[in-house]
Amino acid sequence: MTFDRDAISRYGLSLQEVADTVAAAMAGREAGLIFEGDRRFDVVVRMPSAVRDDLDAIGSIPVLLPEGPDGHRASVSLRELARFSFSEGLNQVSRENGKRRVVVQANVRGRDLGSFVGEAKQRVEAGATLPPGSWITWGGQFENLQSASQRISIVVPACFLLIFGVLYAALGTFRGATAVFSAVPLALAGGVFALVLTGMPFSISAAVGFICLSGVAVLNGLVVMTSINQRLDLGMPLNDAIREGMLEKFRAVLMTGIVPAIGFVPMAIAHGTGAEVQKPLAIVVIGGLITATLLTLFVLPAICRLLLKSGHKLKEGEMPTAYSPAPAPAHAE
Repeated sequence: MTFDRDAISRYGLSLQEVADTVAAAMAGREAGLIFEGDRRFDVVVRMPSAVRDDLDAIGSIPVLLPEGPDGHRASVSLRELARFSFSEGLNQVSRENGKRRVVVQANVRGRDLGSFVGEAKQRVEAGATLPPGSWITWGGQFENLQSASQRISIVVPACFLLIFGVLYAALGTFRGATAVFSAVPLALAGGVFALVLTGMPFSISAAVGFICLSGVAVLNGLVVMTSINQRLDLGMPLNDAIREGMLEKFRAVLMTGIVPAIGFVPMAIAHGTGAEVQKPLAIVVIGGLITATLLTLFVLPAICRLLLKSGHKLKEGEMPTAYSPAPAPAHAE
């Protein structure tokens, strides 16, 4: 509605009087009170909703004119004092911290949220000119992603340090702990390859999968290293200790890697609600367990020999007195 100031002046009215008449008809005006016991309700009189949406009905609202010389007050229809039309405007004015806020929402499907926001930022900066005093803030799930990424950047290194500390406490040597911890990068590489092969982006759930994967990979290495250390403590030569330790724990390492990988298959092939969270975690764990198991069986012995050789006091081929091979069985003549 647009007021015709010239017409309002000709009829001897003020803009405030016309606006009050419109407000009373559209928004309502208190006309009294209703009492129900101790409860009190205001009585508001206003035009029905159907009439408020009819421009002709709004235009016929009478506006009282000032009193004439004879004390009589005439009226004029509102359409003589204002023009009416439908136009698009703000449906809601939202505020945050005392400032107006306009929210633009979008659902992202078929790609990761981080790359979508990055591309959107480039296009907005290249093609949009903001008025003075305005700025853009990217919120929603992207804001949660940023805060979670900051926490993950602290949690993941802390977990790796804690894992290494537990390994050092369990094995008692820096070289042994390093040899077992070498399985972690091997497992992480498998998780990365699995994400690349499946076309999945790195996400918070994938980061959690890497943490879980590191624990399982370290468990396999710890089982093998414990078996090797037991034989070294008995005085067995390094090469023999590594070979027999690997042969003894071959089945345990294989089962430890296969069973969790099979258990994560339903999560990896899920398509229902929550699949976008489950699938990256499962893909990372399955891919990492495959490489971690294979590399633990074939690469860890070489790493153990490389790291433990310089720290082992006995030379290869030297037979200590603390270790003696089993006696050969006697043959009856």
